[in-house]
Order: sequence, then structure tokens, then C-alpha cells
Amino acid sequence: MIPYGRQDIQQADIDAVLEVLQSDFLTQGPMVPRFEKAVAAKVGAHHALAVNSATSALHIACLALGLGEGDWLWTSPITFVASANCGRYCGAQVDFVDIDPRTYNLCPEALATKLERAEAEGRLPKVVVAVHLCGQPCDMQAIHALGQRYGFRIIEDASHAIGGKYQGDYIGSGCYSDITVFSFHPVKIITTAEGGMALTNDADLASRMELLRSHGVTRDPALMTHEADGPWYYQQIDLGYNYRMTELQAALGLSQLERLDDYVARRNALATRYDAALAELPVTTPWQHPDGVSGRHLYVIRLQCDRLTPTHRQVFERLREQGIGVNLHYIPVHTQPYYRELGFTTGDFPSAEAYYAEAISLPMYPTMSEAQQDAVIVSLGKILDNQ
Repeated sequence: MIPYGRQDIQQADIDAVLEVLQSDFLTQGPMVPRFEKAVAAKVGAHHALAVNSATSALHIACLALGLGEGDWLWTSPITFVASANCGRYCGAQVDFVDIDPRTYNLCPEALATKLERAEAEGRLPKVVVAVHLCGQPCDMQAIHALGQRYGFRIIEDASHAIGGKYQGDYIGSGCYSDITVFSFHPVKIITTAEGGMALTNDADLASRMELLRSHGVTRDPALMTHEADGPWYYQQIDLGYNYRMTELQAALGLSQLERLDDYVARRNALATRYDAALAELPVTTPWQHPDGVSGRHLYVIRLQCDRLTPTHRQVFERLREQGIGVNLHYIPVHTQPYYRELGFTTGDFPSAEAYYAEAISLPMYPTMSEAQQDAVIVSLGKILDNQ
């Protein structure tokens, strides 16, 4: 089976992890701060907080921005459920904004229309989570301008996008958002096995997230309610969580970070090769906005179903039968049973639902050989040709 994505673990990664295993610290040592500083320096952010998953990063980002009961979080329906769930964790209500049919990201025009209506109804969002699907950045300048006008805060869910760029700057630089979140899951662009990171240029938000990721506990005398009882003393000053990243994960991430640009370049080369090979097939290949450079976490095609005899499901299943590990990213969040119980229904976000009815993620990862890619192309071509 050719997987849709997979990690690349090299000897340098193994050596880095072994070095930590033989050190004095497996957690809460020097490696996590080193990883944080390296990522922040790479993307041009002032502060970075490593955590045990991108979901945890989204959660503490929402909490740091003051999201809570009575507030609204808006995001894209085409994303993993965590982009919406982070609002629910905080007790907030969640709504969605339909996607741009070309980029599959949250549509700024749909956002503007919805904001105008929400302002009249007195239900403006406190936070908008802009998801960089497949690694392609959203139109952050337009979303930021709307944030300035309507007063909402912005989180970039860049779980797919480390190493990508927007208007010449690395995603994560924070030019148009309050907080950016990265994922280091094994199939992402670089991995820490599991893990995530929240980046910001706001020192207060960074301090808040640092507290929240580790039980709300501090040893900083400046944050305590009274003088310390002794050198052992700490205080819990908020209700935080155990969201820390281990030293082992950080060591792996630091090693992987050295190859980030190579990984992104290879992914883009594979995508260019797919674009050319699939040009004559009844599929729509990914469109890339000229303002951005995608990290190319995923390569999603859309079947032109009106030109095909086999159904979307049949094409998917036949590819799997031939050893091509395709996947589908994602099922629209508003159609999940949990969100249907909150009042969402089929038909609420037509562009997202049309995307879901046609999308297939083809295999793509840095160690993918041209022979493996050719096998994917040939299999897809035969399935679509022998209708």
C-alpha cells in the first residue's frame, strides 16, 4: 500500500532522540526551549510554546484570547474537527463560514457577508480560526482587515502549513493574526511523533499560554499572590492543563526542522509532477493562489463527477483495492452528528458539501519515489478511463 502520507525518520533524528534518552531530562529540560526558539526564529515569530498536540495549542490559544461562554468562534467546515472543538472546550458557541471553491479555505467574501448579518443580529464572533487547508495560506490580509473592522481575534490553524509562505513571509510570522498553530503529527511536514506549537508576537498571550499548558502553575515570584515560602515554592494561579511536550519530542522536532525547506521543496516538486500528469484526466487539480507558497501537506483532487461513470466512492475504493492509500480531507464538520445536534444541517454550506462530494487526497510525502507516484497516476488513469 502506498500511503497518502508518512514520516521520514533519518539517522540524525534517531541520534537526537537517543542523546536525550541518555541525558538527565526526559521532560521539562533544555530541549523544548531550544525547539521553541528554533521554530520562532525560522518563521519570524517573537514567541513559541510547544505542546503535546495542535489540538492542545488551539485550546490554549482560545483560552488566552478570552474565549468563553456566550462567545462565538467561527471557522471553516472543511477542516479536522479540532478547529471547531477548541471553541466548544471553552464553552463558546461555534459557527462556520463556507469555503472558497478554488482554494478550499475559508472564503473572505462569505465571511464579510456573514459578519454584516451577524452585526445586525448582535452575534459577532470573538475568534475566527482560519485554516490553511493542505498547506495553502488563507487570504489573511482580507481576513485581518475584517477583524479590524468587526473586532474579532484571529487564530491561524496552520497545522498543514509550516514551511509555507504568505506574501513572502513564512506562515507563523503573525503579520495578520494573534496566534498561529502548527501540528507535528507524523504525517505532517515535520514531526515530533505527536505535538504542536502556538506562536505569537504578543508577550502577554505567550505568558498566558505558557501558564495554561502546565496546570496553571508558576514559580515566578512576580505572578504569585504573596512572597514564596521557600525555594521549593510554587503556586497554581489558574486552571491549566498538562499539555507539555517532552524532551524526546522536541529533540526529534529540532532534527526534522533542519530539513523543513527540503521537505517543502520536494512536496512542491511532486505536486508539480501530479499537475502535469493529471492535466488531461476528468479531475480538478489544486489551484494555488499567487500570494502564497503552500507547504503541500496534502494533494487533493476533485473528481469531475458529471464526466464520470464510476461514483466518487467507487473511484476511492478501486484506488484502495489497487494499493493506493488515498484518503479524504475532510468530512464537513457541520455534518458530524455532534454538530447536527447543535442545529446544523445538510445544505448549510454548499461549497463545502460540493467539495466533500468530489475530493480525494492522493499520496504525497517527501520520500515518495517517482515510481510510486507513477503507480498512483497509472492506477487513477485506468480507473477513470475504463468507465
